[in-house]
Amino acid sequence: MLSTKRGGVDRTVLDDANRLLGDVIRLRRELHAQPEVGNHLPITQQRLLDALSGLDLSVQTGRSLSSIVAVLEGGRRGPTTLLRTDMDALEMPEDTDLAFASAAGRMHACGHDAHMAMLAGAARLLCERREQLQGRVVFMFQPGEEGHGGARLMLEEGLLDKAAPVDRAFALHVVSNVRSGTVMSRGGTIAASADSFTITVAGRGGHGSMPHDAIDPVPAACEIVGALQAMVTRRVHAFDPAVVTVTKIHAGTAHNVIPDHVELGGTIRTVSAKTRELVLSAMAEVAGSVASAHRCRAELLVHDGGYPATVNDGAFAEVVLAIARGLFGPERVQEMPTPEMGAEDFSYVLQKVPGALAFLGVAPSGEADPAPNHSNRMLVDESAMAAGIALHAAVALSSEGPG
Repeated sequence: MLSTKRGGVDRTVLDDANRLLGDVIRLRRELHAQPEVGNHLPITQQRLLDALSGLDLSVQTGRSLSSIVAVLEGGRRGPTTLLRTDMDALEMPEDTDLAFASAAGRMHACGHDAHMAMLAGAARLLCERREQLQGRVVFMFQPGEEGHGGARLMLEEGLLDKAAPVDRAFALHVVSNVRSGTVMSRGGTIAASADSFTITVAGRGGHGSMPHDAIDPVPAACEIVGALQAMVTRRVHAFDPAVVTVTKIHAGTAHNVIPDHVELGGTIRTVSAKTRELVLSAMAEVAGSVASAHRCRAELLVHDGGYPATVNDGAFAEVVLAIARGLFGPERVQEMPTPEMGAEDFSYVLQKVPGALAFLGVAPSGEADPAPNHSNRMLVDESAMAAGIALHAAVALSSEGPG
């Protein structure tokens, strides 16, 4: 069993994870072949229910989304630990040569298939070690991480009431272009907030051959894209960063028609509320001023549903890193110097419960330039999933909690 001292980890947890790895890989491949998107994931939900069937768990499914909450009662008194996985895929075609590749126009390109399989494996491992478990474990299988706010919906449905009080929370996310088996985390902000935006630039349409009779919004929109990048580099503190990326430009209907308006869309990432407010204010100012210089008007719309920054409890992040060092050795564990600019709706859980998010490298060996997460060529070194199973289980078995 695990020592109560940080890093005093029984490495047989890793042995057990490796013993379960074959079944976990098979589950991951089944999930990968049938990806679903959003909050309604009936095939995925049923496959996970099948994987959990027969275990000593109290299982409930969601009302408004295809979530699963499973509770394991330990053999002794202790803290309640929430372990979370996301379940949804991305709306994008897969371009890999995998025998189990998706042909549905959707893809598990962010590793959620591996996340689900690892947590199901950890559930089996912890059920086998139930008598060693001090406290309870809440297994949170969550749809809708990719922009659909599934974690927030599960909280609204009473996630934290299933085994109240929940004392600590942990989630693991794979990274496909980081050395396989590497565990990374940090105290404080670990992932950025995310907002999506639309800027509508309005002019007056006309004939493409006579722009002087129109008010052309296209050059104004082009200048706004560049001006936003200059705004970030000149107004935002380099050590409290922001990213503003324009990902969509829509305008026009014909080659010889100047459109009435142009629509820009994109994403905003920040790691503090102060910088988020600064960026939103400056974006509206820059867009409006540049448009005005072209006799156009610009309106910034920030859409509802953006995720807040993901903030780890500093003490619990240290516990997780210490456990990882005990399991895998210090050479495979890194304390991140800075947050990463991706966003996570596990942030909603960490607003309610102290805990930590960590990352697990799964880059395939022999790949000189492995594809990143969200690429249609993203691959996973499946052997690294044993580390994920073991880390989930070891965190739950540890008696140490947040500061």
